[in-house]
Amino acid sequence: MLERSRYASDNCPAARTLAVVGERWTLLILREAFYGQRRFEDIQRTLGVARNLLATRLATLVEHGLLERHPYREAGSRERFEYRLTERGIELFPILLALMEWGDRHLGDEDGPPVIVEHRDCGAEIQLDITCEAGHTGLTARDTIPRPGPGARLADPA
Repeated sequence: MLERSRYASDNCPAARTLAVVGERWTLLILREAFYGQRRFEDIQRTLGVARNLLATRLATLVEHGLLERHPYREAGSRERFEYRLTERGIELFPILLALMEWGDRHLGDEDGPPVIVEHRDCGAEIQLDITCEAGHTGLTARDTIPRPGPGARLADPA
């Protein structure tokens, strides 16, 4: 069992991830990217976020390699950029799905979920499932034990 007080928390991967995606609007911007929104104006209009805040969040997502900027130019307009998910950004999809599932289950409308995510090929609804390397499925927090990993560092005894 992981005795948290014995180990430093300064290299916590959850804290590092939240430093990049944990600010207000960031996961919603990623949600829009997963839904196919790529252009600043479209994302801004859909979310209603302030333009300066959206610009800052997009810059952070680009800086951390979750989105890439790609130039485009419409006839008669100046060059602009659209934002496309990278492989690193796509890897966050299960996190967004987990938030959506939890929200539907605990905070959802009586009418049901506003969005159902389906498998593109067969049309079946997507479901998240936690599994272990041995193939056990349907695991919850109660089925797990945190143990120190190779990156664990002992805390300063101060």
